[in-house]
Amino acid sequence: MAVRGRGIVIYRNFLISRRGFLAGLGAAALPAQQAKPRVAAIVTEFRHRSHADVICTRILDGYYPNGERQEPRTRIVSMYTDQVPPDDMSRGFAHRDRYKIYPTIEEALTLGGSDLGVDAVLLIGEHGEYPTNERGQKLYPRHRLFSDIVKVFRKAGRSLPLFSDKHLSYSWPKAKQMYDWSRELEIPFMAGSSIPVTVRTPELEIPYGARIRRAVQVGYGPLDAYGFHTLEAMQSMVERRAGGETGVASVEMLEGDAVWSWRDGVGKWSHPLLKAALARNPSVPSGAPEDHSKDPALFIVQYRDGLEAVAYMLNSYVYRWDFAAEVDGRVVSTHFGQIPETRNLPHFDGLTYAIEELFVSGKPLYPVERTLLTTGVLAFLFDSRERKAQVETPELAFKYQAPADTFFQRS
Repeated sequence: MAVRGRGIVIYRNFLISRRGFLAGLGAAALPAQQAKPRVAAIVTEFRHRSHADVICTRILDGYYPNGERQEPRTRIVSMYTDQVPPDDMSRGFAHRDRYKIYPTIEEALTLGGSDLGVDAVLLIGEHGEYPTNERGQKLYPRHRLFSDIVKVFRKAGRSLPLFSDKHLSYSWPKAKQMYDWSRELEIPFMAGSSIPVTVRTPELEIPYGARIRRAVQVGYGPLDAYGFHTLEAMQSMVERRAGGETGVASVEMLEGDAVWSWRDGVGKWSHPLLKAALARNPSVPSGAPEDHSKDPALFIVQYRDGLEAVAYMLNSYVYRWDFAAEVDGRVVSTHFGQIPETRNLPHFDGLTYAIEELFVSGKPLYPVERTLLTTGVLAFLFDSRERKAQVETPELAFKYQAPADTFFQRS
């Protein structure tokens, strides 16, 4: 297993420098004599460019974290698909790669037997034909799929490493229940988005224990699916501040002209940070964001320790994500992604590496509490949208400590 200290990584019987680990992730390959961990993939659908495709195909064929070829360290041996679209790819890959598709989650985890037959579980509850509620949230069945996995763990009397893609649920109570189950059953659990682990241009790692007074994140896209990307990218930066994460006190969502009224009024402090963040984005057109942004939105997040943070969702003005913050008295900023992008969907190279590391070592590279907090922030932002008011969030008053060494791709 991998044991992490500040500046070094001990990987089974190998000692390598942190720089060497990050520059050549392929060095962490399994010893040749050891069988690859067997993975059960539980997915909503598997079609071209779905998350099941861009993650599972990497595990099947290999991928390029930091631009270096990484042979798969795990192997998918079974799959359950909640839906089968006309352009389904899972059946073709099953024939090619000799994994088996099972009609139930229990059979996928037991390989049709009476006990667990795999070593890890990959849950991808993104994409598919599912309803959207009146608040604009896609009702992906992540809680239902997770619940069925937990039932198998209970029956077997033991748990396996489990990764769940994107936010835990559209519903805070459901997300919290998933987390509570994972703690009760001692599941080695990791979840979340590909954006925090992608390349940052310029490379930026917030000093561990730094003083962060204010932060601004810029994103784009649908408020549910891409709002989560935006918020988790921001959380991956600010969680490193002095005192660790202490939770969120309140949230508020603004839309339309109210975004610019807030920016030019009570939120005037965000102006220089917004400018610094946008300066990192190569796709920003000339002119002010209000001249280009279609249906802008603003996420206002007030942390319990006094940190002020906002996320601007600027459709038609930016592409990808940018961050800026006041850190130890100076402004720092970065762009999440390569400039220019030299390989296809590089953010999923980093995420797939993190998933395989969990499955190989049994240890998450970052805490699931990051995803839990971001899930809650997004869910309560949709409450705010519905109520058209700030929402207090005592439910999000929990603490966690970020790892001293951040995993993200360096090239």
